[in-house]
Parts: sequence; C-alpha cells; structure tokens
Amino acid sequence: MTHGRYTRRQLLRITGGMSMLGAAAPFAAQLAAAGNAASQSAPDYRALVCVFLFGGNDSHNMVLATDNDSWGRYFAARNTGNDPIALMPVGTPPTPVGATNAVTGRVSAADSPEAWGGVLPIVPRTLNPIPAGTNASVRTFALHPFMQPVKDLFDADRLAVVANVGTLIQPITKAQYEARTVPFPANLFSHNDQQSTWQAGQTEGARTGWGGRFGDLLSSQNGTSSLFTAVSTAGNAVFLSGQSVVQYQMSTGAQPAVVITGQSGTSLFGSTVAPGRVREIITDTNSASVFAADYATTTGRSIGASTTLNTVFGSSAVTGVAAAPAYRNPITGAIENNTLATQLQTVARMIAAAPALGIRRQVFFVSLGGWDTHDFQNAAQGNNLARVAHALSYFDGALGNLGGVNMREAVTTFTASDFSRTFTTNGDGTDHAWGGHHLVMGGSVRGGDIYGQYPTLGVDLGAFRNPDMSRSYLVPTTSVDQYGATMGRWLGVSESNLDVIFPNLRNMASRGLGFL
Repeated sequence: MTHGRYTRRQLLRITGGMSMLGAAAPFAAQLAAAGNAASQSAPDYRALVCVFLFGGNDSHNMVLATDNDSWGRYFAARNTGNDPIALMPVGTPPTPVGATNAVTGRVSAADSPEAWGGVLPIVPRTLNPIPAGTNASVRTFALHPFMQPVKDLFDADRLAVVANVGTLIQPITKAQYEARTVPFPANLFSHNDQQSTWQAGQTEGARTGWGGRFGDLLSSQNGTSSLFTAVSTAGNAVFLSGQSVVQYQMSTGAQPAVVITGQSGTSLFGSTVAPGRVREIITDTNSASVFAADYATTTGRSIGASTTLNTVFGSSAVTGVAAAPAYRNPITGAIENNTLATQLQTVARMIAAAPALGIRRQVFFVSLGGWDTHDFQNAAQGNNLARVAHALSYFDGALGNLGGVNMREAVTTFTASDFSRTFTTNGDGTDHAWGGHHLVMGGSVRGGDIYGQYPTLGVDLGAFRNPDMSRSYLVPTTSVDQYGATMGRWLGVSESNLDVIFPNLRNMASRGLGFL
C-alpha cells in the first residue's frame, strides 16, 4: 500500500546527509547549506507526543462502523435511556433545537445528537477485514460529528485509526476471558490501575513508564541537554519516568517557559542583592548533610536548566510559534480556551527550541481530563472530542512551519486512555470497559487508514453471539505493547530493547502495526 510519500522519503534520505555539516555548526548555517530541499523537511530529530485522555474515552462514539449490520446493533444499544447517546446516521441534517427529529421522534436539544447532524464518513485506503459475526460485504466507517478537523487530517493521510487497543498479557478470546483460562491484566476496570498499565505496563505503583524507558535509551543523543529528553506539560506522569531519565515538567502558554521565583528576580524583600544570596544558599553543595548536598545539586541543576531553556525560549524561532486559537464549544456556543491546544503549543515551542539545544530525541506527555462519562455523556464527551480535534489540527499546522521547517514527519502524536466504555448506555452515559480505538497523527504516519481489526459490534441477544464483546465491553485484539512498540521502533529503539520495555510483546502474533 502506498500513500504517495515514498519518493519524498527517498529524497529525504539523500538530502539527510547534509545534516552532517557539523554538530557544532549553527542550525541556521546548516539550513543555508542544505538549501531549499532541506528547508521543506525535518532535520535529524524525532519526537513522540502522548495525548492521554484521563477517565476513559468512549471510543464507540469516536470511531464508528456504519455498515448496516454494525450500525443497526450500535443504534439499538445506544438509542435507549432517558438521554440516549446514539449518534445520527451519515447524511442526517442537524435538527434545529426545539424541533422533532425524523429519525428518533425526539425533540432536539443543544446537548443531544439530534442537533449535531450525522456522523462524518471516512474512507480507509484499505478494506478492514470483516470479522466473524458481522453481516456485511464491506465495512464503512465514520467519526463523531464534532471531529471534522480529524476527518480532514485522516483524508490528508496524516492521521490513522488503530482499532480495539487494550492492555493485554497475551492474545485472548472472549471465551478464554470468560472462562479465565489465560492470564490478563489485573484490575481491568480501575482508573488508576489501567492508567498505570497503559503508561507503564503495571498497575498503580509502577516506577517507570515506556516513554521514560525510551528516553533512557535515547537521551545520549541529546548531549548536554539530556534533561529535556522527557517533557511533561501535564504534571507528573509515570509514562515519562525512566531508570535514569527524569521527566522535565513545564508550565504552559506563558513566557518564560519555567519560572523559579525569588532567585531569578531583581529584588527580594526590598534588596537587590537578596536574589543572588538565595541562589547561593539553595545551591550550596558543601553541606555536611548528604541529603542537603544532594538537594542543592538538584536545585542547581534545575536553576541552570531553567535559565538555559528560558534563554532559548526567547529566540524568534520559539516566540514565532503561533498561539493556539480559541475554539467554539459546540454545545454552548461559547468561545473558550482549549487547554489541550495550549499544552501542545508548549510542545511545539520545545520542538522549535530543539536545534539550539542540540536535542535529537524527545518524548512528551500532555493530557485532557473529563472522560469519565457515567452521566451526561452527550455534552461532556462531545465537547471533549471537539477539543481534541481542534488541538490536533492546531498542532499539525504549527508543526508544518516551525521556523521555516516542516517538522510534521519528525513528530508522531498518539492518543491513550484508561480504557474505552460499555457498548450499552446506562441511561445517559456509559461505564468502564476495556478495548477501544485510538488516533495516531504525523507526517511519517501512513494515514488515511484503519489498523488492527475493527470488531463486530453488538451485545449477545437471542441467537446472536458476538465473538469480540463480553457482556458490553470489547475484548482487545491489539495490545498496548504492539501499539507502543510500533512507535518505539520508529523513534529508534532496537528490537532487543523493545522486548525489555514491552515484555509481553513476544507473546503477540505480530510485533508492529504498520502505521509507521
């Protein structure tokens, strides 16, 4: 399968040698020597960006199968309860608020799917196999009606869907899961445990995550700037914790990038010399106490790193990264800031700073909460999906021109979440489940396609027995290990090290998913 980019990749391999003009040469000089061809592509730099959706995204309403058999079972399961969560079929026009919808017979409200119009059709470049239990000659698909920007990225071959991903120890069937005849991850429906298992391969209490372990192996490529290998804009995340790499946590949006008050000012308690004295005290490593000396060493490193980073963040390449625009809340119509887009703006600025810092490999963590939609799912998830779509579109645009360089091929962005949610509704929401669908975006992504097996939909009823769904949740057919290993391999992690980072990878039928 081709996507019209192999010729370009061959060109990049040819021109890639121009980056060997000298590590010490200024980045601008390297660009000038490389000429126009290199100015249209990324230098020798790669980064992963994890977008974690905390709470468990109901991916059944994010990526949908629309063939008649799948849609019929979907609509029957979700068009129930006091506030049904079934979306409208492809081509359904929005029903004005207060009018009666012709499909459901219900009065449309701003926070009901009737007002949003039909789901947005997408056409994968390859046919997704039809699994046992699905009665269709061809499977067709769509996205949530608030995800037009994601559809645009999918159609442009810069975004792919990975189907039915979940935490696994080994491949498992519905029958094996229900009979408990093969091992599977502990505490499947626990938020904390599954967030940790997704990020680290172990339940709550894990000390290192696979992003941090990637950083352990690749941080030497960042020279004296190795402290910026694993960067979070969302607080502490086990995903970025390595055995040697320590995640660097950054503020978002504001300039400078990092603020250490007191020591960095020009005056403290009315004294112009006090900031300097504070700096001396908190970085004094000559204490008789080992703890105090270690603390001072860490503090000194932090101050030095923040000074370096804030200096670089003042450069035109970084300040030129456009701020994330506000977006319109599709439920209320209000113009709001998008916190996820703001985090991705900080990531874009960090990527723009990478040449000046001498950084070649990075892993980032950003997040968005509010996905635990036991109640009021229509409004909560709809608005959150609009935020994700808006943020991804903004980030793709920012990467397309960072200081005159197209960095899209150098950055792969992917979603992760605790788990997906039940196929059936509890009346106005959904409950904790297991396997779900995810998005991967980037110029190196073989986009416009669905990877992995999109499952048969529908709960067991009468003679129908769904081989992919136990009760009302999906049994995953793609593991987090395969998902992560595909991206680790692209980042430059060796096969032997992938087996260490993802010990369950050797249990899987395939070691990669083909989207990179």
